[in-house]
Amino acid sequence: MKSRDTLLRLKRFQVDEKRRQVVQIETMVAEFERMAAELDREILHEQEKAGIHDVAHYAYPTYAKAAMTRRDNLKRSAAELAGQLAEAQDALAEAFEELKKVELLEERDGARERIAEAARDQAEMDRIGAERTALRAS
Repeated sequence: MKSRDTLLRLKRFQVDEKRRQVVQIETMVAEFERMAAELDREILHEQEKAGIHDVAHYAYPTYAKAAMTRRDNLKRSAAELAGQLAEAQDALAEAFEELKKVELLEERDGARERIAEAARDQAEMDRIGAERTALRAS
């Protein structure tokens, strides 16, 4: 029974760890998307300030070009993380299923133990009742 408790704690730890990984990746994706949106606003501001929207124009703002590169890199990183997120969510689902299997085994064993204990208690009560009946009869 002790090894089952250890296994149960291990499975719960694994589920918690997978859940933390999913949350961490989701947070990173959201942060990258937020940063990319901020860069979009800065690019638009620079274009408006310079009055030039054509990237190929010789006087296009250098900061806007650099911000576009950073924005594109952030979007690419967010897309890569989205793939990792899907893998992490699959791993979380698998770990959760394993935890549920162990919990069901633990519950089944607990039910068996309660039934056995109830049977022992009933046998003890029957024995006490039989002794009292025998004492009264004598």
